[in-house]
Amino acid sequence: MICQEYIPQQQLQPFVQSYQLRHFTFGDGNSIPFKPYAPRPEQTLAFFPRGSESEENLVTNTMTKRPRSAIIGQYSQRTNRHLNGPEFCVLLVNLKPGVLYRLIGMPFTELTNTFIDAEYILSKEIRRVNKRLSSAESAQEMIDIVEKLLLGLTSNIVRDAHSIDAVTNLLIQRPEDSSVLALAETSCFSPRQFERLFKERMGISPKLFARVARMTKAFSLKYHHPDLDWFSIALYCHYHDYQHLAKDFKDLAGVTPTIYMNEEDDAPERRFGLQDSSLTTKLVAFLPPAKVVNAPHLQKSWKDENVNPLTPGT
Repeated sequence: MICQEYIPQQQLQPFVQSYQLRHFTFGDGNSIPFKPYAPRPEQTLAFFPRGSESEENLVTNTMTKRPRSAIIGQYSQRTNRHLNGPEFCVLLVNLKPGVLYRLIGMPFTELTNTFIDAEYILSKEIRRVNKRLSSAESAQEMIDIVEKLLLGLTSNIVRDAHSIDAVTNLLIQRPEDSSVLALAETSCFSPRQFERLFKERMGISPKLFARVARMTKAFSLKYHHPDLDWFSIALYCHYHDYQHLAKDFKDLAGVTPTIYMNEEDDAPERRFGLQDSSLTTKLVAFLPPAKVVNAPHLQKSWKDENVNPLTPGT
């Protein structure tokens, strides 16, 4: 069982934040819990080599099965992710701010709170990648396949990086710092122009994005340090008080912080004693105390039962 993060090769690091790999096998007849997924400040290219995933939209009360590969836009509302079948594997390519817009060129408001089949948007090579991934026997082989695709896509990129991408990255790291938005809005753009360009690249307004990023930061802090109380976390993340933190959770995750944490404790990876690597690795660099976690070596086999989750602070 695997639930780990891997860093991209050096040539791809200007474009790719990380790879998140999950591979689970449930026993016959075992109930499979859903993964609660409050919005996070991320845009993702997802591949599903084993099994499949369905997204439950809690606003429309609908369930939609994701394709073998999907471009996932920026969400501002919670969903639940349901695993289909006893074996499940997904490789999530978390891209840096603005990269997906630079790759596909469509306004990301069209992908807000939704996803699209990657085969419809990107090169036909995606079909061959999906086929090769379905027969991959190791994490090394799987990541090599995806990185070959990414190298081709990024080498042909025609849209340059924008200063808004750097602002977005700052918002992810320091969402509680209101001066980041203030500086951006008063520097090179009028407030209206800044918001229009930001939404075009990220799918939602900068203020809503900052709310999503700050709530994610607060939850990551609790996940990383479960001994901390929510009031202390609220103050650390520069909420006025616990009630303001709870309001963000209710607006964005649909429930209180405590209820959401309890739901997360029953997520699929928890059944195997694993942690969500996207919440516990070095990429959550803003968590106190700042700890750097080296990316693990790629595992040799899917069947290696000795694969351990990342341990924060090691």
